[in-house]
Amino acid sequence: MINIAYLQCPTGIAGDMCLAALVHAGVPLEYLTTQLERLGMAEEYRLWAEKVTRHGQQATKVHVDLTSHDHHTRHLPDIEAIIKAAKLPPRAENMSLAVFRKLAEAEGAVHGIDPEKVHFHEVGATDAIVDIVGTCLGLDWLKIDRLYCSAFPVGGGTFRAAHGILPVPAPAVLKLWEMRSVPVYSNGIERELVTPTGAAIAVTLATEFGPPPPMILKRVGLGAGSSNFPIPNILRLWLGETEDTDKPKAESHGLAGTFHDHDEEMVAVLETQIDDLSPQAIAYASQALLSAGAVDVFVQPVTMKKSRLGILLTVICHPEAVDTCRNILFAETTTLGIRQSWQCRTILDRELQTVDTEYGLVRIKVAFSGDRVINVHPEYEDCATLAQQHQIPWLDIHQNALQHWQLIQQKLS
Repeated sequence: MINIAYLQCPTGIAGDMCLAALVHAGVPLEYLTTQLERLGMAEEYRLWAEKVTRHGQQATKVHVDLTSHDHHTRHLPDIEAIIKAAKLPPRAENMSLAVFRKLAEAEGAVHGIDPEKVHFHEVGATDAIVDIVGTCLGLDWLKIDRLYCSAFPVGGGTFRAAHGILPVPAPAVLKLWEMRSVPVYSNGIERELVTPTGAAIAVTLATEFGPPPPMILKRVGLGAGSSNFPIPNILRLWLGETEDTDKPKAESHGLAGTFHDHDEEMVAVLETQIDDLSPQAIAYASQALLSAGAVDVFVQPVTMKKSRLGILLTVICHPEAVDTCRNILFAETTTLGIRQSWQCRTILDRELQTVDTEYGLVRIKVAFSGDRVINVHPEYEDCATLAQQHQIPWLDIHQNALQHWQLIQQKLS
């Protein structure tokens, strides 16, 4: 099974609506804020979210309030340099760069200039950077393997841009639709419904446009727009699973082409320094954290203020276990504060195999990179149990299990 998502756009799409739908679907706003700070633009905006209603339906509205009065008109190379310097999760970085490149290509085609020389607010504006990079971070956090999108409503009327009064759809939006032969229709709403930022996200990342693909629906995220229309102004993000029976077309720029460069996941790192707690209590807290789902817990000696000796207690956990682990730290230790950060963890595929030795069964953890075996480790607990039963050194059991596994591999080859 693979994770897929579907953008249903009855009233169009904009960058902030994409971001809001992702937050409504469960992407932590705190995570997005922390990652976006790496762009070095935190002083230019404030990111926050609220629950709103549109025709009686509750949805999430995300705001990117600009706090700087400096008007940035960055070129594409400026944006690319900012994203690359931020050291974002690799898949989020790749997607962000691809979206901005596509947007610059569309604007360049409209104005008849090279994408590298495009000088306009849509690419350089702070809120566009936050919307695009934040959306890519959210899709990466949700581990979406493939994105689909509905047809787009064309809207109508006019809007004010840097080049004056222009008809809807915006020229860049039309060019983006043309680049992917996107299906469009009129829903009778005479307003700007699709922004260049929203169009660029969908056109770059979506595998196909049209009706929802077959899926097992797991969750729906609702991202609200700013205006009120005759129908709810909500972008609906369907999240689900499906069998990986068909691959995206080679010419597609969908997520399947950008998500699998590395097998990675985001983990939270919780840290606290303690100098007034019994080692027994620390041991108990560590075991409680592991039992609650922490990936790892470790302790390091540190010298704290006033030259007091203490320990640095570090907890690594998945996003869904953050609240539980934080509560355990406050309940089981004397800490008054916990630091939290997000890190990208590269992991190998692994499986447990079992070998039957003369001392008993031992599980073997085998790690792969593609089809190549990278690490082979007999399980500690199995080796310890057999060592105690037979009163022989643990290392002998460990080496014996490893030899049995290697013999089996030789016979298989």
